[in-house]
This record gives sequence, structure tokens and C-alpha cells, in this order.
Amino acid sequence: MRFLLLSAAALSLAACATSAAPPSAALHPTWDAAQSEAVLSRTQRLHLAPDVSALTSGEQAAVRELIAAGERMHRLYLVQRHPQALQAADYLAAHPDLHAENDLFRLNAGPIATTLNNRREAFLSVTPETPERNLYPAGATREAMDAFLSAHPERREDLLDDRAVVWAATPENRRRALAALDRHPALDTLHPGLRERLRTSDTYLGVPYSVAYADDIFFIAERLNAAAAIEGNDAAFARYLRLRARDLISDDYEGGDAAWVTGRFSGNLNAQIGSYETYDDALYGVKTMFSLSLLVRDRARSEELQAGLADIQDVENALPYDHHRRVRSDIPVGVYNIIADFGQARGTNTATILPNEAYLARQYGRTILMRGNILLNEEIFAETQRAFAAAVVPAQANDLTSEGGFYRTLWHEIGHYLGVDQTGDGRDLDVALQDTADLLEEMKADLVSLTSARILHDRSRLSDAQLTSIYASGIRRVLQKSRPRRDQPYQTMQLIQWNWFMQHGALRFENGQLRIDYRRYPEAVTSLLREVLAIQRAGDRDAANAFVDQWTTWRPDLHEVIAQRMRESERTRFSLVTYEALDGPH
Repeated sequence: MRFLLLSAAALSLAACATSAAPPSAALHPTWDAAQSEAVLSRTQRLHLAPDVSALTSGEQAAVRELIAAGERMHRLYLVQRHPQALQAADYLAAHPDLHAENDLFRLNAGPIATTLNNRREAFLSVTPETPERNLYPAGATREAMDAFLSAHPERREDLLDDRAVVWAATPENRRRALAALDRHPALDTLHPGLRERLRTSDTYLGVPYSVAYADDIFFIAERLNAAAAIEGNDAAFARYLRLRARDLISDDYEGGDAAWVTGRFSGNLNAQIGSYETYDDALYGVKTMFSLSLLVRDRARSEELQAGLADIQDVENALPYDHHRRVRSDIPVGVYNIIADFGQARGTNTATILPNEAYLARQYGRTILMRGNILLNEEIFAETQRAFAAAVVPAQANDLTSEGGFYRTLWHEIGHYLGVDQTGDGRDLDVALQDTADLLEEMKADLVSLTSARILHDRSRLSDAQLTSIYASGIRRVLQKSRPRRDQPYQTMQLIQWNWFMQHGALRFENGQLRIDYRRYPEAVTSLLREVLAIQRAGDRDAANAFVDQWTTWRPDLHEVIAQRMRESERTRFSLVTYEALDGPH
């Protein structure tokens, strides 16, 4: 069963998306064939074609509406990442003969590619990637904005809002924002006081996403409402879609998140919709990026996982800090297969736990979406296994299994729900820690996952072999094929773990490979988790950055040796994902 969007329809969406881009005639490729081939020859091509035969006719119609919303949301994500992304997309659409450049654009969600040595380079004649992306004024620096916010602390809330673009307060930008309010009167109603702020603010304008991308947001909201209105569908899912449509216009997700987390969806569909994650904001680490993930439920696996959450409070109580709290054991968790992903969700994302806002998680809880057709994909696991076998001593090369990775990932997502959720003086972690918040939160979740495995093993819920596999998955996760950039929160926190485990005896370097000491591993995990929880509770950004600097050393006689072994073992480094629902069979 297919839900194809014709390319002409996709192009009609492009015509409405965001502000006009400069003419594309000036663009041209900047990489030669060898540079493109170096990346694409190491790119794994995955085509996701899940079984959707259980979808009702109403669900099939809803899928078509949600795909249309996703296509438009994907365009918004491109705009957020680079100011010339739409220009580049239109140029490549007009040049289908540029096969390598079209593949690179899809692989990297824009005209900037990651090279094999982990540099970010433009493969088209666009401006280089900068920390401000397209979410702050061109050329904005952390120092200049910090100085402005220090002089005008009352502006911090609207400029650093997670769903607002920062524009220079020029007459043109002011007129542009006010014109959006005039075209869409609902924006005035849902953003009281915004019109006056846009008229009077100087230097910078804090422009909500619904205003900056107004025409696109209203199109997406219409598609969500159309999907919700289809008769015979899951009533709880429809309520979520209607509320999320309003959320996108108000830039306040509480209504939709409450319906998403607490609703008991009875149908086959689920969807992650909106802007949540801040990983792409390299300036402040606070701006969220758009995504839409359309999912079909794996009922059997979902029911099995839901039954396994009875021990969640015991895991919380075992964490090495002194401020434990009561947590819910009825977290909605499900295993799904991806129908199509858009925006920041596109790729090989394995799992999600949302919402991120601490006050929403405290009030409503969170929902966990495990992506089964990624987590259990044999092609992906084969590459993971090759790297692991190259890095560790031969006696431990078969310790890793896909099941170990599945359960480590599940408890990683649950780990976001546990531990410190505010600083000791009541600040949210993203506000207090800013550009280190994501890094520390992801590392906490990794370490909680490994802690939970030990607890479940001690209670005979996991066998010795299962525990070993989960631990092996934890080790594979932290080993890097190239030195991380500081703007890569996942890879940076993984390098910290690698160094910590070496320092505390959980890993030893032997004859060019690593030996895992499974006896010392639990204590190494506990000691690092204790440090991370303490840093989060203190909420000291400078101390957090000092900790990161201390533990991100990269030695040519250790890290580079292991990285080289893994690179030599690899057949692919990157993953280019296509979808039956969008592209048809390949």
C-alpha cells in the first residue's frame, strides 16, 4: 500500500514556503566527483516500507494529509538550518541530472555535508555554515548577544524563547512580521502583546515561529485539522491533531502535548509533530527545530514493553543523588514502524521521549516512541557489529546483539524521565546550562540506561547474557570514528564516557584494541552518573563547560588508533533513508 505525493504537488508546496529566496542561477556544485564519491560510497541506503495493511480507509486518508503537512514542515527545517537551503533545494530540483548533489542534499538536509573526517563543508556555492544557522541574524555572535541581554535582561525571555526566530530590528523585518499578523488575525489573538513588541523593540526582534513562517504554519494546521476530521478514526488521536494544529499557531504546545501523553490511542497511527529538539542550534542551544514522524504501531511489541515498566521507581531510587522524586510507572511507551519522517526526525533516529519541557513532563508525563524498523534493522546492526568487533579484543567481539541495543535504547529514553529535572534553585536545565544542557541530559540518559540494566539483572529480569549485551551496546555507543566537534552534543558526551571508562578501569587498551572489564563497568557508570547529576543540579554553565573540556581529550596513540580500526572495518558511515510512502519502491 502506497501514499505517493507527486513531485508536482511537492513543488506547489515549495512555492508557498517561507520568504522568497534569491535566484538560483548563481548556484553551482563546488565538490568534484571524488569528494562526492568519498561520502556517497560510504552511505548506506535504507528504504523503509512497513506493513500498513492494518490501516483503515480513514487512517489511509489521514496519512495522506499528514504527509502533506510533513512535506511542508521539512521545508521549514531546511530554512532553519541554512539561509540558502530553499534556494539550493529549488536549484537541485531543476537539475535532476546532478545525482550526487541531490543525494548529498537529501542525506544532509541541506547544502552543507559532513565529510569523512567530520568537517562540515558546502558542496554547493552557498555561504559556509555558521553557529547562528538561520535562527539568529547573520553574523550574530554569542558575545554580542550576551552583552545585549546583560544590558536588557527583560528581553531574554522573548529572544531566547525556544520557538522564536531572532531577527535584526530593521524596518523591513518589522514590516515583514507585522504583515504576517495582518494576514492571519488569529496570531494577534494567540500572541497578546506581540504586535506592540514588534513595533517598539530595538536591535533584535523575537519573532515566534508562527509569525516568521506564518503561511506555512497555517497550511500545516489545515492539514492536521483535515486529518482529524476524517470520520471513523481514533477519537483520541484526532483530538491530539486538532490541539497540535492550534499549538503550532500559538507556539505553546501544552494542549497538544497533554493530549499526546495522556490520550489512549486506539488506532494504528501515532505522530511526532512540531519543533522540540535543540541540537542544531550551535549558538545558544535553545532553539527547537521542526520535525514530523508518522508511525504505525507494532501492537505485540508495544504490549510487551508496557508490561516491563514496573521497576521504574526502583531505578529512580537507585540513582546516585539525594533528591529522589516520585515518578509515574504508566509511561505511554510503544514500538512503531516509520511510515515517513520529515525535518529533524528524518534519518535513522531510533527512539524519542517527549515533551522536553520539565513543567509539562512533571504535569502530564512523557511518551516514548521506539522505532522498530530502525532499531532492529539488520543492515544497520551489521555495520554496528563490524565496528564493535574491530574495536574490542576478539574474545569479546560477539558480546553485542541487536536485542541489547534495543533494550539499552528503551531505558535510555526512560532515563530522560528520571534523575534531576531542575536545578537546586528551581531553574529548568536548558535555561541554566544552555549549550551544555542537551549534552549532559543525553549522557545522563545513557548512564541511567546502564544502571537500570544492572538493577533488572539483580532482580532476575535479565539474564547474564542479556546484561553483557546491553553493556556491550553501551560501550559501542561511546566509541568514535573521528574526533567530535564541540557542536555535536551526542558525540561529545560519548567521548566523555569513553575517557571516563578508560580512567576508571572499565576499558583497557591492549595491543591496539580495547578490553571491557565488565566487573568494573557498573562502578564506572555510577561514578560518572553521580558527576552528571551533580552538575545538572548545580546548574553552573561555566562548571559544566569546564567538565566537558576536561574529559574530551583525544589521543593519537589511543582514540585515533581505535577510530582507525573502526574506519577500516566500515562499509558505510552515513545512512540515506527513503520511504515507500513518499518515493515508492526503489
